[in-house]
Amino acid sequence: MKGTVKWYDRVKGYGFLQTEDQKDIFVHRTGLDVPQTELETGQAVEFEIEMKEKGPVAIKVKKVV
Repeated sequence: MKGTVKWYDRVKGYGFLQTEDQKDIFVHRTGLDVPQTELETGQAVEFEIEMKEKGPVAIKVKKVV
């Protein structure tokens, strides 16, 4: 799935991505393809969605170059 970074807090290690159809998806640093990746607001990303107890979570998140 493709989307953009809505916001991401590097210190806390989480934020939200926005899908192409404008849905917000939670992302945690453990869901990043490369754990040290710096996500910036508005940046294009590709990811998969996994359903968790509290709702959908982005996994295998990587920057689109």
